[in-house]
Amino acid sequence: MQSKDTWKPGKYVYRGNRLVASRNPEEVTIGSRLITDLVAGFYDACLKKYANGRLLDLGCGKVPLYCAYRDYVTDNTCVDWANTLHRNPHLDHECDLSEPLLFANGEYDTVILSDVLEHIPEPEQLLGEISRIMAPGGVLLLNVPFYYWIHEEPHDFYRYTEFALKRLAEISGLEVIDLTPVGGAPEIMTDIYAKNILRVPVIGKPLAIIAQWFTTLFIHSGIGSKISRSTAVKFPLGYFMVAKKRTQLNFT
Repeated sequence: MQSKDTWKPGKYVYRGNRLVASRNPEEVTIGSRLITDLVAGFYDACLKKYANGRLLDLGCGKVPLYCAYRDYVTDNTCVDWANTLHRNPHLDHECDLSEPLLFANGEYDTVILSDVLEHIPEPEQLLGEISRIMAPGGVLLLNVPFYYWIHEEPHDFYRYTEFALKRLAEISGLEVIDLTPVGGAPEIMTDIYAKNILRVPVIGKPLAIIAQWFTTLFIHSGIGSKISRSTAVKFPLGYFMVAKKRTQLNFT
């Protein structure tokens, strides 16, 4: 990663010992705080468990997860597409993730693909390339939305079920070791409400904040957690996946 000494927290920040969404609306829009908190919790737990060795952060943006993985890896490489308006000082490579990756076979032990796969027109090609550049036993961590609004248009191509994610992993030589639907009906309804109520002048912002705050409290209660988990099976707000590259076996 370039210019590590100038890196600053952005989309994600630590509050105590917990990674959460930034409350700075320039980093995370008010209507997206709930889902970003959920994504933060996934990466906070999984990076501590799985991140190691050489890490590749694909579609990294301003590298918001750096604070969550820097203590667990030996090096990190940051890749994103070119932004002609605002140069990203932390990028090691600018490239189109729809094209073959510019790395050697087996070069990375950990790969992150956060909020990226839905924006890739040829996902099978990208997953195949990720598998190629991962070392045997290397780990891929990714998240995707499901019941979620159209965003970053026109570069928003897909919504993936758990079955599609399993298939993509399997045909790419990856073994799924964790695939979790996250956020059920309470989170979906709150996300839709918060994003739309923001259009109401004056009262929209506080209502969006209150709704997400209340839902956060609710889903951490006994009954709220049960409702969230049970409805997430059929109505997931998104998915988190951890997949490992299969070790190559030599039969000679």
